[in-house]
This record gives sequence, C-alpha cells and structure tokens, in this order.
Amino acid sequence: MKLLKLVPDSTNIPFLRFRMVAVGLSILLLLGSVALLATRGLNFGVDFAGGLMIEAQFSKPQQLEPLRRTVNQAAVGEAALQTFGAPDTVLIRLPTPPGDADAVDAAVQKVLAELRKVDAQVDIRRVESVSGKVSRELVRDGALAILFAMLGISIYIWLRFEWQFGVGALIALIHDVGLTMGFFALTRLEFNLNTVAAILTIVGYSLNDTIVVYDRIRENLRKYRKMDMASLLDLSVNETLARTIVTSLTMVLALGALVLFGGQVLFGFSVAMLLGIVIGTYSSIFIAAPLLIWMGVGPHSFVTKEAGPAGAERVGSRPARERP
Repeated sequence: MKLLKLVPDSTNIPFLRFRMVAVGLSILLLLGSVALLATRGLNFGVDFAGGLMIEAQFSKPQQLEPLRRTVNQAAVGEAALQTFGAPDTVLIRLPTPPGDADAVDAAVQKVLAELRKVDAQVDIRRVESVSGKVSRELVRDGALAILFAMLGISIYIWLRFEWQFGVGALIALIHDVGLTMGFFALTRLEFNLNTVAAILTIVGYSLNDTIVVYDRIRENLRKYRKMDMASLLDLSVNETLARTIVTSLTMVLALGALVLFGGQVLFGFSVAMLLGIVIGTYSSIFIAAPLLIWMGVGPHSFVTKEAGPAGAERVGSRPARERP
C-alpha cells in the first residue's frame, strides 16, 4: 500500500523570496499588538485582577444593565457583568469582600438573594475569589515564568548551535508571544492562568519547530559550502516541511475540536494554543530562518575540519529537493 504524502519529495517552495514581505507584515502586527496592549490592555481574569467572580445561569437570557443594577443593590461593591458562552449565563465580578471565607460566602448569598428577585430558578455554577495580594503575585510569577522560559531556551540554542541561532530563536519567540498577547488585547478574551499555560506551551512548540529547521540548516551549512545562503535556507525548510505540516495539522485538528466542543472554561486556552501553533509555524519559516542571513551567517561561517562527501557540493539559486 502506497503511503500518503502531504508534501511530495520534489517540493521546492522559494520561501526566502517572500522574506521581506513576511518580516514587514510581522513588524506591523507586532507594533499593532504593542499599541493594543498599551491602550486597551489585557482583560485580566480573577486570577490576575483579584476579586470575587460568580457564574450565574438563568432560566432565560438577561439584559446586563438592569441585572447589574439589581446586583449592586446587594451592597457588596460595584459589579461588572458579562455574558459567558450563552445569553442565559452571566459572569459577575465584584471586589473581594474584606475578611475570611465566611465574608465571601456572605457576599455570595446576598448576591444570590438579589438575583432570585429577577429569576427564582437562577443557579450559581461557580464562585472564585482571589485577594489583591495573591493576584499581584500571580501576575509577577506568570510574567517571570514566560521571561525565564524564553531566555533559558535562547541560551540553550546558543550553546547547542551558535549565538546567531540563539538570537534568531529569541526574536521568533518574542514575535509569537507578542502577537498572541496582542490578539487577547484585541478580542478582550479573559487572560488568566490557563492563558499563561497556553503561552508557555506555545513557547515550547515554537522552539521545537525552530530547532528542527535550525538543525537541518546547520547540517546543510557543513555539507554545501558553495551554495547561496538563501537557496540553502530554502532547501533546509523544504526538507523539514513534511514534518512541520504533519505536526502542525495534528495539533490544529485537536485544538479545533477543543475550541468547538471544549466549553467556555477551556475556550481561551484552546484559542491561544491554536493561534500560537499557526504563528509558531509561520515564524520558524519566515522569521527564524531569514534572520540568519541578516546576522551574517553563511556557508563558511562554521567551517569545521570535516568535509562533505565527494561530489556533495551544490551551486545554484534553486536546488532540487532531496530526501531528508
């Protein structure tokens, strides 16, 4: 039985021909992400913003403004409301009541009493409470986790390959994380600990994809000493393209199912992961690889004593596709 090949062996796509357009687009998107983060900010969940969150399900859809006035009559603080997944489900955010767990329970009961005046069948599905001190610690720890993961990964690639590869991987990771956070600022999806976990997973996936491409580039740098650098990068990316597409497609199918059927609790995590997979695949091809040219990497940058097999040299701008 003949095996299915998503990418034929003869594939020779000139990715590097579009590097200026791709990098220009990435710079515009990154600037837009920074502007959104500076002006609109992130819609922090209770994990990071602190406070009391109550998820209430009603027997029928509710108008948020009249419902907010009803909740405020409980005198437990100014309420912020938003629908959650369905028109009959509402998230209610309140300041954290001063005191212990009993104070939180008392505040929830007051809110529930007011909600039952609107709908006697209302159901409190979830209650979360985080103090301001804990939320500030979570923000700090989450930011440090992402920062240290990116720096540690870059140092590893620097030691494993060369400094140019480490810098290229770090810039690609900044690109991936920046665009993902810009997307959350644009859509106002809740940014919580699940989202931080998704971003750390994106960092790992993007790194894995970049390392595969970089490893093939390093092999070809030692093998083809006379090949034009852009052609060598195209060859390396095409040789790893089958693996990249199969891995990314598998992840997209699984995450697509989570987005559609995973429910609202996992929606932010699933969307962040799905977007990150697409951006990470894009950056490993159009960002990480072209950066090597601009940092002066060429066929003679890392010359070693070993030479490639006789007749292995390639010269030309568009080499034919080889089996990896």
